[in-house]
Parts: sequence; structure tokens; C-alpha cells
Amino acid sequence: MNIEIKSAAWDSNLRVEAYRFRGTRQPFPAHFHEYYVIGLLEEGERRLTCGQQEYLLRPGDLLLFHPGDSHGCEQTDKGTLDYRAVNITKETMLDWTEELTGKRELPGFSANVIRDEEAASCMRALHEGIMRASPEFDREEHLLLLLSLLLQRYGRPFARCFPECGREIALACAFMEQHYREPLSLEQICRHCGLSRSTLLRAFTRLKGATPYRYLENIRIGEAKKLLEQGASPLDAALATGFCDQSHFTNYFSRFIGLAPGVYRDIFLKKNEEEDTDHV
Repeated sequence: MNIEIKSAAWDSNLRVEAYRFRGTRQPFPAHFHEYYVIGLLEEGERRLTCGQQEYLLRPGDLLLFHPGDSHGCEQTDKGTLDYRAVNITKETMLDWTEELTGKRELPGFSANVIRDEEAASCMRALHEGIMRASPEFDREEHLLLLLSLLLQRYGRPFARCFPECGREIALACAFMEQHYREPLSLEQICRHCGLSRSTLLRAFTRLKGATPYRYLENIRIGEAKKLLEQGASPLDAALATGFCDQSHFTNYFSRFIGLAPGVYRDIFLKKNEEEDTDHV
């Protein structure tokens, strides 16, 4: 019988979040994050969809997701997933990129999936250092080595091409980001951006890699994460971000994030307690 283990840790010095899933077969629906994700597949085989591309992942693959990259995956073999990753906010990435390049600009990467043993080794060392709270010197060194390798070998300007209806889709996104707490309908969004429902669905999915409703769900989950990180209860986070009840929220949060809201909140409560102790 497989034992499923999910763990996470926050590094307040690097300002990087690390997490690991082991023994899971859970599929993850198409979703996106506001931050960068650098992941490493240790065991299992998965089918990944990112944007318009599909990849068959195998152990050793390194995953690079930009903020806003829509992606989802499912298990394709009889085994289970062993996956480790680090999350880096855009502000933190700006700071580290400036440290490495002298330019304060967000980086882009030429591919979402790469095979690079040296970079994978750096990623593994960084992740293990964060999870076991190794000396700061060690963690900082591995983060700088990893980012330096990725920027040198796969870096490019962080720019996006805007296809047909790009302006209208931007208006639709802004409308959902402003009104995510409210019950929204497709018709409301269409009226705001000036597109028909069929055109909005086609253009939005092509540009964002997700439907408008899935995009709205991601906004709500992202805002709920922020509230949980500040100590809000799962119920308060659910009601403040447009979910009808805590059960609905818990199901969505677990599907997208892989952790229950209460478990995610406890990670940051522990982090805040440790920081308070350090300041005493």
C-alpha cells in the first residue's frame, strides 16, 4: 500500500517556498500561479499540458513555469508521483536576477521542460537544504548556482506575444481580478470586454491556456493563499474570496495546491512563530 506524503517549508531568508509530493497519483487540473515554479520529477511518469504544448514527463525532468503559465498533469504509469519544487515570487526573482545579472528585470525561460543533470542536482540540493533548514550559506549558494545555470542556458526576456483579441482578454482578466469576490457570470465578463461568449471562450483559452471560469478559480485560490499565509481560518478565507462554503473551497484548494487549506495555513503559522522567536 502506497503512503502519500506531502510536505512544505518556507525559507524566510531566501524568501522561497519549497514543497514535495511523494506517493500520490492525484491529477492536477489546468491552473496557473502568480509566481515562478521550478520543479523536479524524481519518480513516476506524467502527462503535462502547458499552454498549447503537451509533454510526457519522466524522472529527471526539470520543470520551469513562469507566472501565469497555465499547466496541468496526470499520472500515466502504474506508479506514483515523487515531485519536489520551489516557488519564487516575482519580487524575489527580481532581487535575485539583479544580483546575478545587474539588471532588475523578470527572466523568461526558453522551455518549460528541460533535461539538465547539473541544474537538477543544484535544484535537489537547494530543496533539501530548505526542507532540513541547513545553514543559510549553503541554501543561498545553491539558489544562486541554480538560477545562474538556468539564466545562462535557458534565459530570455520575459515577454509575451498577444494574439487576436489580446486587448479584450486583458480587460476580461482585469475585470475578474477586480470582482473575484462576487458571483460572476460569463455574460458580465463579455459585456465588460466587448466580445461574444463564443469568441471570448476561444480567444481566452488560446491566450491563457485555461477557460475564463478556470482563470477565475485560480484568482480566488491565489487570494485565499495570501489570507491563509496571514493566519486567516479556512472558513474566513473561503468566504472572503467568493467561495460559497468551506467544503467547496477545501475541495478546490486541495485539487489546485495539493494541500488542504488548514495544512497550508499551519506552514506559515509555524514560520511566523519561528520569526517571532528569532526577534526575542
